[in-house]
Formats: sequence, structure tokens, C-alpha cells
Amino acid sequence: MALRARTGPDVKGSDRLMLLGHEAEGHGLADRVPELSLQAQRIASTVAHGVHGRRRSGPGENFWQFRQLQTGDPTHLIDWRRSASSDHLYIREREWETAHTAWLWPDLSPSMAFQSHLASISKRERALVLTFALGELLIRAGERIAVMGVTQPSQFRKTTTKIAEMLSARLRDKALIASTPPDEKIGRFASTIWISDFLDPISQIAPRMRSLAGNGIVGHLIQVLDPAEETFPYTGRTEFVGVEGSERWIADRAEGLRAAYQARLAAHRDELATLCRNLGWSFAVHHTDRPATEPVLALILRLAGQTVASSAPRITPDDAGISQ
Repeated sequence: MALRARTGPDVKGSDRLMLLGHEAEGHGLADRVPELSLQAQRIASTVAHGVHGRRRSGPGENFWQFRQLQTGDPTHLIDWRRSASSDHLYIREREWETAHTAWLWPDLSPSMAFQSHLASISKRERALVLTFALGELLIRAGERIAVMGVTQPSQFRKTTTKIAEMLSARLRDKALIASTPPDEKIGRFASTIWISDFLDPISQIAPRMRSLAGNGIVGHLIQVLDPAEETFPYTGRTEFVGVEGSERWIADRAEGLRAAYQARLAAHRDELATLCRNLGWSFAVHHTDRPATEPVLALILRLAGQTVASSAPRITPDDAGISQ
């Protein structure tokens, strides 16, 4: 359950004001979608610099690289001109050009609206930025993209712009404000990219993942968290308010809950990561105080058949100025 924290001697608030606040957040997000889309374009341009498309061999017409002949390779692939200048036989590989379909899904549920004093952007806004940036890079690589429950696969140049416009107009759709992706007919061997905080119970997330994996879908999960959700930087008397319900809970000494909270979050994340490994899916964690280029670059390189080590440091209570 995602919570908002309010501290101080008087932690009572108005339900009506809180609901009006959510209403204002919805309108504010719609107004910011064009700005977030432009930010994503800049991120895509930064990441694309030096990263070339799919960069793997397969059916296509463009030359990719030479490699030595291996057992089982057909002899008609031998490039005799290249081999004549060496003691080895070489074959000419072409770059893979078959279009792939990637289904994107940004979690825009109320819990994603959370933003603490440790970050300059909400989880929901960062999820949109990542969605637009990844979509732009995939389109540039010749892939088809779609948003689950919103659009159908397309690979036109302005696809990400159209997706941004549709999302801006449909931010209240059930398919977008739910915590798990909607049922969508996805063809075999496509891929899906989920961007969410994944704070719901694993029992609610796992069935959808297993259903897609059973149909040959490869998934990539990016868990977006505010740094405060990682470090729990609360002290003294604090009221925690549920953002997706009417739950309220008051802690007299919030700092006493930090260790138990962090242990539970770590256990939840380990369970989700284990599920991904068992299904052959990827799992990454991103914090909203870190550059958005980090998860975008890591995932694009993974999709291109490469690997990259995350440069994001592990967040500790000391990093947030919290004493234990």
C-alpha cells in the first residue's frame, strides 16, 4: 500500500482537500505531458548517440560485420575476398531488420503521484518520461510500439507524439489508473515494458506476468521509486495517508519503523526479481532523484543484445541525511 506522509504536531487533514488535490494533480499532469514529451525527446537523443539500432545479426540487407566461420555455418556464406587476406575463413553477417513490437505500459495510478522533498519529479511524471523516451528510441530503431489499453502497434515517425496526445486526453481511463496492465491481445514473441512502483502484493502482479510469459512474451520491468520510499526519512509523530484508499495510520516515532519497513521493501523486491528471473524477464530499479537516461540506456542496450552495469548508487539512509 502506497502512503503519503504528513508530519508535525497537528497531522489531521481534510478528506475533501485531499481529493481536490488529486483532481488538481490530474489536470496538472495533463498540462505537463507536452513538456515531459520534449524532455523524453532530449533523453532519447542523448542515449541514441553512439547506440546503433538493434546491432545484431539476422535477416536483412545491410552489412553488419565479419566473423570467423564456425562449425555448422553454411559454406555459401563465406566471404572469399575477406578470407583470402587471412589464414581463417570469414562469413559476412547482415544486420537484423525484422520489425519487433514492444508494448509499453506506464502506471499512472494514484500511488505514482507521490513526490517527496528528496526528488524534483513525481513517480508518475518520470514513468511518462521513460515511456516516451523508450518509445522514441524503439521507433528510431525501426520497431513498432504501442501502449497497452490505449494504442495499437505503429512505427510511424510521429508515433510517440500521438501517444503523448492520447495519454494527455485519457489520463483518467481505467486502463491507465489501474496498478496492473489491462488485458491486451499481444502476439507471440513480442515484448512488454512495464514502468511502475510495483508496490502492490505480488499475488496481484504475478498472474498477469505468468499469463504473458506463457504466450511467449518477454517482459522488462522498471520499478520507479521516490528516494523517500527507499530510505523512509520520517521522524517523530507522522500520519501516513493512503493515496489509493481511505487508510490512515499515525506513528508516534516514525524513525522506529525504518528498519522493519526497509526489510519488508527489500523482501518484496527480491520476490519480484525472483519471479522475473524465473520467467526470463528483466527487472531494474530506478529512483526519481537519478537521471532518467540511466534506465533508458540500460534497457535499450539490453534489447540490443548488450549489457550495461547500472551506474546508480545504492541509496542509504546517510545519503538522505538520516541518522540511525
